[in-house]
Amino acid sequence: MSPAPFARSADLKQLREDGYLVQIKGNLLVLREVPYLNAKQELKRGTLVSTLNLAGDQTRPPETHVIHWIGEYPCGVDGRPIEALRHQDNASNLGHGLVARHGFSNKPEGGYRDYHHKMTTYIAVISGPATTVSPGVTARGNAVPEEEEASVFNYVDTATGRAGLGALAEKLAQDTVAIIGLGGTGGYVFDLVAKTPVVEIRLFDADEFVSHNAFRAPGAASLEELRELPLKVDYWAKNYSRMRKGIVPYSVAIDTTNAHLLDGVTFGFICIDDGPSKKAVIQKLEAIGASFIDVGMGLQIDDGSLGGILRMTASTPAKRQHIHAGRIDFSDDKGADLYATNIQVADLNALNAVLAVIKWKKLRGFYRDLEGEHHCTYTTDGNLLLNGDQ
Repeated sequence: MSPAPFARSADLKQLREDGYLVQIKGNLLVLREVPYLNAKQELKRGTLVSTLNLAGDQTRPPETHVIHWIGEYPCGVDGRPIEALRHQDNASNLGHGLVARHGFSNKPEGGYRDYHHKMTTYIAVISGPATTVSPGVTARGNAVPEEEEASVFNYVDTATGRAGLGALAEKLAQDTVAIIGLGGTGGYVFDLVAKTPVVEIRLFDADEFVSHNAFRAPGAASLEELRELPLKVDYWAKNYSRMRKGIVPYSVAIDTTNAHLLDGVTFGFICIDDGPSKKAVIQKLEAIGASFIDVGMGLQIDDGSLGGILRMTASTPAKRQHIHAGRIDFSDDKGADLYATNIQVADLNALNAVLAVIKWKKLRGFYRDLEGEHHCTYTTDGNLLLNGDQ
């Protein structure tokens, strides 16, 4: 993680200058070595953990007055818990190796001005009894903070922290993801995956990004960008590198001659409709033991309105037989294949991508998965969602 928040935020900078062992872990502000008394009146040290409210790399006033605590419940000099702090007492996995045992609530009139105000106020309440029993004990003047942990993001992901999803997000962090095809659906898949902490995203597409792509893609391409006629992979890599690292563009269509570019991939999203290319991709992903999801849609105009079906088909090392039993068409001649109809609109591209990304997150344990479906279709006419291949 960049040290910029400490350099550019006066409140965080002041905490360090005051001698507090304070760090940013993922999306959380962590202050260690806070002295307190436990129920046996023993001197202990605990850790305060606060969510961060940032505008880029600069702090904003804290959004919440509550805070997490790692340690036993702090007590007064009489051994009784400091009840004025009590908020919740259930264990909470915050991610980044941080498991809080308690949540505290202490709201001053007018709220907290900044994070220096918030952290030092909690320290004063928690450490007060300890300083009475052991004069001179303090949370200040401890070890020099360790280097901030590396992150794939260029700025802190505060959305995950404020929702308390740090531990769940870590379930996605080890994946090396390949997105094959950056058309309408592939672009939305990339947009969603790019906002997760996956270590690497490989993009595969040999085509250029032109005007019709702009009307089926996330964001808003400028006229100047379209005039440059960029390759799709370069367009997406350039735009999203402003947010994160680990984007690797390949301006190729995967076939048997270059399938080695998928080596090391742990999960693939297949967003192409070319049968032979799809077959080469799937053969390689299966050979390296990767899971993958194939998407498709078929839309038709009938009686002046548009309708059709979206498809999401998943494959894992434990379940692949349905892929080769007709769920995916590998033929070169699509003929009457419903999913080959070349009508696509942005909202359905986005929905197809969302279905695929949700399933990926289910497979990784981020979302609850009660049915374990590996095939899903959505029919527009009746808003009908059907699962199969459980």
